[in-house]
Order: sequence, then C-alpha cells, then structure tokens
Amino acid sequence: MANMIRCGVGIFTVKHAKQVVPRVWLPARYQRLCFHTSWILDVKGKELLMPALSPTMENGIIVKWLKKEGDPITAGDAIADIQTDKAVMTLEFDDESVLAKIIVPEGNNAKVGDLIALTVEADEDWKSVEMPSGAAAPSGGAPAASASAPPPAAAASGPAAEPPAGQTNVAMPSLSPTMTTGTIVKWHKKVGDAIQAGDAVADIQTDKAVMTFEMEEEAVLAKILAPEGSQAEVGDLIAIIVEKDFDLSNIVVPTTTKQGQAPAPAPAAPASAAPAAGAPSGAKDSTPPSGQVYGLAVKRLLEEYGLSSGSIKGTGRPNRLLKEDVLAHIQSKNVQKVAPKSVSAPSGDAPKATAKGPVSSPVSAWSGGPSTFTDGAVSNIRAVIAKRLGESKSNIPHSYASIDINIDKLNEVRSKLRTENIKVSVNDFITKAVAHALLECPDVNALYQNGQIIPQHKVDVSVAVSTPTGLITPIVFNASAKGITEIANDIRTLAGKAREGKLQPQEFQGGTFTISNLGMFGIKDFSAIINPPQTAILAVGTGRELLDVSLKKSTVMTVTLSYDRRAIDEDQAADFLAVLQAMLQDPTFLAVGRAQSLRHRRE
Repeated sequence: MANMIRCGVGIFTVKHAKQVVPRVWLPARYQRLCFHTSWILDVKGKELLMPALSPTMENGIIVKWLKKEGDPITAGDAIADIQTDKAVMTLEFDDESVLAKIIVPEGNNAKVGDLIALTVEADEDWKSVEMPSGAAAPSGGAPAASASAPPPAAAASGPAAEPPAGQTNVAMPSLSPTMTTGTIVKWHKKVGDAIQAGDAVADIQTDKAVMTFEMEEEAVLAKILAPEGSQAEVGDLIAIIVEKDFDLSNIVVPTTTKQGQAPAPAPAAPASAAPAAGAPSGAKDSTPPSGQVYGLAVKRLLEEYGLSSGSIKGTGRPNRLLKEDVLAHIQSKNVQKVAPKSVSAPSGDAPKATAKGPVSSPVSAWSGGPSTFTDGAVSNIRAVIAKRLGESKSNIPHSYASIDINIDKLNEVRSKLRTENIKVSVNDFITKAVAHALLECPDVNALYQNGQIIPQHKVDVSVAVSTPTGLITPIVFNASAKGITEIANDIRTLAGKAREGKLQPQEFQGGTFTISNLGMFGIKDFSAIINPPQTAILAVGTGRELLDVSLKKSTVMTVTLSYDRRAIDEDQAADFLAVLQAMLQDPTFLAVGRAQSLRHRRE
C-alpha cells in the first residue's frame, strides 16, 4: 500500500511539475523526509524483543548482528549472537521477513523483553519503517543506534576522537558471562602487523582463565592502547585496527579509552600551588579539642592535616566524630596536609655506657618516606570468587551433614587396578560414586533458581581444582554414564588445563553438584560453601587409621555434605550420604561398571 501511494506521488511530481519547476535531486537521506512524514505512508514494523535464552537470564549483550538493516531473513536464519549470563547464544528467527531497523547496537546491553530491532514483511519497504509509538529506550541505558551512527567502539572514544573511514577502534571483549574486566597478558601482534581472519591477537585473562582473543576480519594493527599487563573494563578501547590500504599517519587516537567517558578534564593545579586563604599549607588549627569520641583513623587524619576535633561537628552517635566528617571538612575547606617534622640527627658522640646496662645501639628514626609495605592487587578470578562465595554464604541457608566411610576395600581395589597399570585416585572413585548416588537420590541433583527447585536429568559433577590464581571447578559431564578410568582421564586433563589457565568457558560453567577434596593436604574434615545455583557440595577429608570395636585397624574418611535447606531436607541429605557410604565401602561395582542399588529405598 505504502509503495503504491509513494509511486503515485512520484509520478504526479514528475509529470505535472517538471515543466514548471525544475527537478532537484536530493541526497538519499533527505529524499525520505519529503514523503514519509505521517503514519499513512510509513510501514509499521514487527517488534523483535530481547528473548530469554537461559532460565536465569535477566539481560543480554548484543555481541554481533549477523544481519544488516535491509537484509532478508528466512525461517531458521541466525539474526544475532547474544551473550547471556551463561554463554554466547545465537538468536534465530522463525519467519520470513526483512531486518528493517536495529534498535540496540553491538556491544550494548538490554533487559529481557526490551525492543532490540524491527522487522517488516518481505514485500514492504524496510526504509520507511516507523518506530512504535510506545517504544522506550532499552533498559541498559544505551541509545538506539541509527544507520549513520558510528560503531560502538568509535562512540566510546568520545566526540573529539571520532575515527575516520577505514579505522576501527577495538574494545575489550566479554570472553565469559561474568567477566567485567580483563588483563592483557600478551599481544601476539605488533603495531604494523597484518591480521588475517581467525588470527590470535592477544591473550586476555578473564575472571575464569586466560582466553585467546581472535579477529574475524582482515586488518592491520595500527596502535595498541592497552599494553601488556594493563587491566581494562569490558567495552574499554584496547587497540586500533585499520584497513590494509589505510595510511597509518591518518589514524585518530581517541582522547580516552573508557567506554562512553568524556575527555579527561584539565589537570588540577600542582600541590605546590597556594591553597585557599582560609587554610594555608602547614597551618595548624588552634581550636581547642572537643570531647567527641573518635577512632585511630580519625586521629591520623587530624594529625596529618593539623586539625582539631573542636572545629568539626561529628555526625556519629553518641557524640562520635566519624572519618567521613573529617574528609568532608577537608574537602569543603580545601585543607592541605601539614609538612612532617624533620628529625635531626643526635648530636655528640655515641652514647656512653651507664652503670645500669650495656650501651644500646641507636634506633633509626622514620625519615618520612613511603612505607616498604605494598598492597597486593586482587586478580579478576579472586574478585569473582570473593563475590560469589560472599553471596552464597549470605543468601543460602547452609545445612551440614557428615558421615564416616571405611575405605579399606576401596584401597584394595585401587591396588589391584595398579597391578594392571590402571592409575585411579580416591577422588576418581568418589566422583563415580557421587554420580550414582545422585541417580539414586534425584532430590539432591537439582538447582535452585528464582525461588524454584529445578530437577536436573543429567549428572554433571564439578570438581574443585586449586590454581595459582584461585579455585575453579571444571565439570565431568554425564559422569554417571562414564567408567572409572574415563572419569580419571577427564579429571586429569581438566585439572591440567585449569592450572595452565586454558579452560574453555563450556568446561567450567554449569554443573549440578560439586566435590571439594582437601584430603591430599591432610585435612581431616571441613565444610565447603555451596556454588549457586547448585544446591549441594561434598567436602572430602583425608583417610586416617582408627581402631574399631574389635581393636582392628581400619582406614576411615570423613565427608561433609553442605546443602541448601530451601531445596533439600535433612532426610534427603542423610539418604544421599548413606548411599554414598554403601557404594564406597563396597566399590567393586564402581570398577566394573555395574550400577546396582545398595541402599534402603525410602518408604
């Protein structure tokens, strides 16, 4: 309809007006304004909303649009790659249409249900699509990108450093769902090197492992903005690439590498400049001290800035002067630090011996220089571990149950397998037994998400591995269907990759149950923290020799189950531990693969 009306208007204009008014050809971006000024002539597009691609997904990041505006879409075509809270998923379209307008550009965030694009029918004019009247900006706060807007990396560089045609500013990618910052471990390309599609450009340490960043297009590395060892947030600029025939002398270096940040303000006056008249440098406050109570941090600030507690009104109760009060006073009055008093060297010769004792060596006075102690930087992995474990302990009601397991027969089976050159550890047997126990006790093999208990049909066991940068839990997928030797090989391979930082995201994200074994470190028993959204974790202690009632030595191992009381009851936890105990105390079937039940079923 819109096309027919538009053609009619065009014919009328040419036929009847060309003899009176000369034809004026407008640029393409202005031609549309001459006709599409009302809803009658525009095409109403179909809204494409941000889908929920995982059960826990609340928002998603558009990693890449696989279609451009105006591209036809057939049923089953991939539209975009979207990063969820778990992985990067591909969004597919089920109808035949045309991608008319992209609302959320690449690299931007949108909540589930937000409008991200508009489509039209295949026979409609996609250029004349109209925005829905009630359409709001995406919840992620990013403005909708028009066809003429610069790419996200260019927009992040600030208006004063907009890249020219042929130049692309490369932003720090999000290489894992929980990644917020990354550290450049190594650049594989130098400035001026050519980049082919699929080439490894840099190694980036995420919050989980060291990942390789690859380029998907041919280009030349023109400038490195983030050197090796530096840290950058996701979306910050790290490099500049240009086309092969681009003149490197024409590149425009952005004024800031921060995403969406304005250029840095002019540097402040040097410290040697004269401060405010009311607070000259080195002047000491002569106000008599008040009776307010304050701590050591406040006392140190008062001494450093030469202030008196009587000149600052405390807001703490009762009658307490807080650190925030002193900092606010310093900022409002522009108070400068008082120069430290210089300590003069003692005059005269060395002290003489007295009758009371020997001569004591002189104590060197503090020279006022910086302290020799340094604060250790927290790595990305350590920061994420701290955040997740803190949330787990704060939000999940942990309950604990322990049981002793006799592992004499398990050691005998291991010895027999060792004679056949089959090397398996106690942890391999525990992983196999846990997998079968989860089949027998499906209530424990579940996730707790959004206030709901979600049973899991597969048994994917996460095994905690200690690395120099922190703890990580690679997953033995479908462990119940694997043999003991296959599990041993998987754990050995995953542990090696974890210590080298070469685990892929799909190898440590997910899992339905976790095992943490500190027995090899001599720990008798301990309690582990649940890894959400899982509902349980098994802590394994070391084997120790005890005397039973008949004064016979036996090797006993203590295991402790930490479980989410919202999802697992006490009897369910006890049932799981009973099954695990029965399997490990008679582990023959685990070695030969018979999945027989050795527990009393609940009534």
